[in-house]
Amino acid sequence: MRTWTRRRLLLSTAAGTAGLAVTAPAYAAGRDRREGDDILNALRALPGLRVIEERAGAEPGYRFFVLGLRQPVDHTDPTAGTFEQRLTLLHAGTDRPTVLFTTGYEAVLAPRRTEAAVLLGGNQLQVEHRYFGDSRPPTADYTHLTVRQAADDHHRVVRLFRTMYPGAWISTGGSKGGMATVYHRRFHPHDVDGTVAYSAPNNVDDREDSAYAHFLARVGTAETRAALERAQREALLRRADLVARYEAWAASTGDTFRIVGSADKALEIAVLRAPFMFWQNGDTTDADTIPAPDSTTDALYAWLNATALLPVYADAVARDYVPYFYQLGTELGYWDAPTDHLADLLRYPGAEQPRSFVPRDIPMRFDATVMPDIDRWVRRHGDRLIFLNGAQDPAVAEPFHPGGRDARTLWAPDTRHHVTFDALTAADRAYAVAILNRWAGNPIPRGMDR
Repeated sequence: MRTWTRRRLLLSTAAGTAGLAVTAPAYAAGRDRREGDDILNALRALPGLRVIEERAGAEPGYRFFVLGLRQPVDHTDPTAGTFEQRLTLLHAGTDRPTVLFTTGYEAVLAPRRTEAAVLLGGNQLQVEHRYFGDSRPPTADYTHLTVRQAADDHHRVVRLFRTMYPGAWISTGGSKGGMATVYHRRFHPHDVDGTVAYSAPNNVDDREDSAYAHFLARVGTAETRAALERAQREALLRRADLVARYEAWAASTGDTFRIVGSADKALEIAVLRAPFMFWQNGDTTDADTIPAPDSTTDALYAWLNATALLPVYADAVARDYVPYFYQLGTELGYWDAPTDHLADLLRYPGAEQPRSFVPRDIPMRFDATVMPDIDRWVRRHGDRLIFLNGAQDPAVAEPFHPGGRDARTLWAPDTRHHVTFDALTAADRAYAVAILNRWAGNPIPRGMDR
């Protein structure tokens, strides 16, 4: 359930790993391996690092390690204690470039290479985001879950591992992971030689969400947009039957709705988010796939479940994403769902906002200075940055606009949240591959230097 959800979560409730889980013949396959167990000894010698295990399943030429690094809970206060942050390492060679990768959530404990690691034939060091997965401080205090503290986590990781991997470093991530890579660069701009951020939203002003409403009012065809609105209304008109099905599912799985409050409220949130998630993650933009008003209730429930991911709002999944919604409600910001066409049917105004997903005993106060600071740095000083966005992805209705050297935002036509280099136009893909290799100090592949 976690992996399935994380691939879809971000600004909707699911994080995209856009362009991040790819396979290809390993660059290092067949090369002379002279390091033997030296890499294992070198890892064990790094201060504060624990080698948890070496796992099988890596591609030829790679070794895969699960690691734990002791990190400060508060990088500004040594007395605040420590926690162990989960890392994974795909090792190809100390002479290869190194890709620093985060999902923005819990780590993927499988030896999958990101697109950047495949293209560069490099090592890959994955950092689990603080407060997710196993990387949780010993107390439930969320005060230190900030973009600056996470950026400082990444900074300590780079400083530590540069002693082993002195070559070029490239950071990458998708969706919330892409955001985390940008925040790392804001506070430690020289840690890496370049950054590729996929589908990374830039909610500069949380009070002003017109960009999202404008996007949803224009994306796709008028027929599809109208079909989505009709399906939303029909779902709320049949609220009693749909909630009964939802509650029956929860009872059958032993799930509850204590965090959100009720299945009724959870269903309303899912209905509000359905158009956003349809455009962000769906497999089709065809209006014929959306239930018509005369569809059966079973068909309507199945569509809402597949589109808006109903298990996300029940406790078994929601409790794992309390840190995510805490971040949204304190620094990152969130979007407002269009509701004019549903106003007469709504019972919970503002229910889709992050506060609904964070237990009331956890205080939240939004800091409106954080995202404008990030945006200002990207516009004025953000160099060696590539942003890859899908042109049909509502998550990037407010995109980053880098203003520095070797920095561009590239748009993949007819593509949504899960974007890759291959989705770009031929010219943009050639540019991206060439500049990535230049940052890494690799020879530019033939035909990509134009």
